[in-house]
Amino acid sequence: MQWTDRIGRRIKLRDLHVLLATIESGSMARAAKSLSVSQPVVSKTIAGLEDSLGLRLFDRTRQGIEPTAYGWALLACGTAVFDDLRRGIQEIEFLTDPTRGELRVGGAGPFIEGLIPAVVARVAERYPRIDFRVLESDARTLCRLLQERKLDLALCRPPKAIDKTDFALERLFDETMVVIAGLESPWSARRKINLADLLSEPWVLPESDNVAASFVADIFRIARLKPPKPQVVSNSVAVRMRLVETSKFLTIVPASMLRFGADRLQVKRLPINLPIASPPAEIITLKNRTPNAVARIFLDELRNFVKIGVRRSDGVGVRR
Repeated sequence: MQWTDRIGRRIKLRDLHVLLATIESGSMARAAKSLSVSQPVVSKTIAGLEDSLGLRLFDRTRQGIEPTAYGWALLACGTAVFDDLRRGIQEIEFLTDPTRGELRVGGAGPFIEGLIPAVVARVAERYPRIDFRVLESDARTLCRLLQERKLDLALCRPPKAIDKTDFALERLFDETMVVIAGLESPWSARRKINLADLLSEPWVLPESDNVAASFVADIFRIARLKPPKPQVVSNSVAVRMRLVETSKFLTIVPASMLRFGADRLQVKRLPINLPIASPPAEIITLKNRTPNAVARIFLDELRNFVKIGVRRSDGVGVRR
């Protein structure tokens, strides 16, 4: 395939943009609407791409269109092209004005509750013209969004099945799990507690298919105890924390939530040594994708902030 014959003269960035919009919307009509063009323009663009490549990019059915294997391959290429251009433009903008830019960061619930907002606030104070997009989700979804180049970086405990050929992992800190209660809970005044003492108490825990739930189940299994039946089930870390703060519920969370969110959390770590540790917290980025200038600023601030926090004992700032 000659560049001048098939690519340089025939495939333009606008064509790839139309392709991405068509696949994302699942319809040429919806793609035309999102692009503010007519449907014939979209149809003509897709037909031109197929003619240039000599391949069918979509299968047409009565239900609509479905990308072929070639369509998906070109989508991946187009996504990478636009992502590289976006980061290149951001780099140029940063060089001309280092006080502005954009960062898209994702995190699992425990990190959204404390660490990520704290670092965002510190960077935003120094660089008020940087725009942040912060997303909370589970580790698997965050990895998928990184692959789709919809995130610049993610902070979570990576899933066991993560493909390390696609992702770069940086160990940020080791993690432990702790049992917490509200400040007015009768358990908060106790100096010695066994995990078995808490089995009949009201618990708020994540759904059984949640990654965090597997850690909780392992804690009770290793302690040779039957896990308590939670009175409230929620995958939302925020919901679980607010309920614990009422002093009517108990839960188990990563100790880093107390370390980095201690100034505002109305909870106390109970004096129980749990028989299992959580996987370490890690920064996840896409391999062979150089972080933009704003991401580098954020990562430097994140590492420094964690170093300060790690020097403090778990739960500093939380009422004891």
